[in-house]
Amino acid sequence: MDVSKTPEVPTLDDLIRELHQVFDSDEVNVEYVQNLLAAYKSNPIEWKKFAKFDRYKYTRNLVDEGNGKFNLMLLCWGPSHTSTIHDHADAHCFMKMLEGSLQEVRFEWPKEEGTEENEEGMVEIERNMLKLNGVCYINDSLGLHRVENASHSEGAVSLHLYCPPFSACQIFDERTGKKMKCPVTFWSKFGKKVEHGSPKSTC
Repeated sequence: MDVSKTPEVPTLDDLIRELHQVFDSDEVNVEYVQNLLAAYKSNPIEWKKFAKFDRYKYTRNLVDEGNGKFNLMLLCWGPSHTSTIHDHADAHCFMKMLEGSLQEVRFEWPKEEGTEENEEGMVEIERNMLKLNGVCYINDSLGLHRVENASHSEGAVSLHLYCPPFSACQIFDERTGKKMKCPVTFWSKFGKKVEHGSPKSTC
């Protein structure tokens, strides 16, 4: 595989097939994966079957398990839905917009407990607007983030890739920086709703 050249990715199935090849290796070429995601142009006909919305919170919908190397999922955001501030459990996190737009708000890691308290709360680093077919990337060395649908009337759909997959992350209180561990669960898997366990989405 020549990582210097990004192949054409006309369909979602092609994207998944290319990702499986990329993640056969133990090393992750972040730029190449970003280019692959950017090369795929959103086609709702291909991903609608995975897009499951909930009235009260955003949902995480598993599309592909990546042979244990990565998880590919659709996150569906109703109007004004937002995530907590969270980390990514030392994983790579790629995010691509399939429909609508989302705002990503990045934060510095809070001071460790036992050190001088930050009276201002968590420190915001930057805000990024992600629009249709846009791609962004974050890992824990780059900070923490919150993702939010700023629209009060329109939904949004984003495609996320986590490598390696993780079942729990840390969430943070913006006012105090205090953290707690939180499970990461799916609202649906492969287009079918998960009937057992909590559907709550946090990360």
